[in-house]
Amino acid sequence: MPDDYTRDEIDTGRKLFGGDWQFFAAAATPDSLPKMRGTEIAFAGRSNVGKSSLINALTGRKALARTSRTPGRTQELIFFNGGGELTIVDMPGYGYAAAAKSKIAAWTSLIEAYLLGRANLARVYVLIDARHGLKDTDDATFKVLGAAAISCQILLTKADTVKPAELEARVKEVEAGLAKWPSAFPHVIVTSGHDGTGVPQVRAAVARLLNERKRR
Repeated sequence: MPDDYTRDEIDTGRKLFGGDWQFFAAAATPDSLPKMRGTEIAFAGRSNVGKSSLINALTGRKALARTSRTPGRTQELIFFNGGGELTIVDMPGYGYAAAAKSKIAAWTSLIEAYLLGRANLARVYVLIDARHGLKDTDDATFKVLGAAAISCQILLTKADTVKPAELEARVKEVEAGLAKWPSAFPHVIVTSGHDGTGVPQVRAAVARLLNERKRR
């Protein structure tokens, strides 16, 4: 299970995400990536895993990130900033079989270029659907993150759709599966963009991460 966060960390996380969050850039190619500023955290996951819903919940903006019933709609890196040092990056969803191979190759090239060349990227949060757990399609993402030596942590999404006993088993199963990925943080955070489960904890985790980076 995730680490316990102090009351101060929860409050710091709330303030960190309490700004006026706005879209400020989109990149469809490595050449169109915006200039690095502050600290970035990125959200990755299979198509339709609930990335947009969670980003909206974290920022308190109902329509900041686009939500769609059509998997694979987000085909760019989307950058959001709340007026402070932190920037959120919404990465293209992966694992959607109906996408053209050329499009998948372009997404993969963009993501690899971003991960390998972004010195201000503090962590990638990999979203996994709590109903399904880790899939083979997630392996490529963890391989790229490992090769780029990027810290990552799993957020289980859509927790409100899973019964408590099943959810507890899923957490243990996913944490056990992380053993083969050295770059992955060993604990997961259970979340739901629908009812707000885990949102304070994710904010606190990001606040702790930023504080640790400042101390280095």
